[in-house]
Amino acid sequence: MIAVYDWFGYDLAYDQRCRLIKEAGFDSVMLWWSEYLDRGDYRGGPEHARQAGLFVENIHAPFQVQDGLWLDTLEGETTIECYLKCIADCAEFEIPTVVVHLPDDDRPHTALGLSRIRAMAELAERLSVNIALENLNNFMNLSYVLQTVDSPRVGFCYDCGHHFRCYPKLDLPALFGSRCMALHLHDFEGSSMHRLPFDGTIDWRVMLKKIAQLD
Repeated sequence: MIAVYDWFGYDLAYDQRCRLIKEAGFDSVMLWWSEYLDRGDYRGGPEHARQAGLFVENIHAPFQVQDGLWLDTLEGETTIECYLKCIADCAEFEIPTVVVHLPDDDRPHTALGLSRIRAMAELAERLSVNIALENLNNFMNLSYVLQTVDSPRVGFCYDCGHHFRCYPKLDLPALFGSRCMALHLHDFEGSSMHRLPFDGTIDWRVMLKKIAQLD
């Protein structure tokens, strides 16, 4: 199954975007799940995708709230409420996985933050939804959560572009691949992110071998 992000840079109606994605040969999509980024009626996305014959592989929770996850503030409460709602929405719309950002490592994990992750895991287990934690500039936080939260519903979203921008010397697929629940493939060059594969500096011969070994 070949999947693509549902946004590809053109301001088109949702149903038209999905139809073009299907006509281009893709089988499934990842949906942005928020009113952020002026995405419009994002909750109508699953219906448009399925009408076009596309499987909805996962939703991406809004990254704009990620820094609040560890905080004992109103911002922190807003963040956990947002993430719990995304998990519940996955169950409602029959979407298997939600992709979530943890705070970057300049905001170290806290006991409160870990308790919130556990609450997310409990809800995900109850609703049979996967939580895929995406790698960014957050190796310490990501490592800690994956080592500490022993839940079959909490795993890893491997983003190869983020990997080679933030931690190029670490073998993230080897470290976390056994818990991989989602995959983001894009190229990287200098400070330019989210380039098309083969349009940057990633060695895709090596990358595809690592991806093939993911469990």
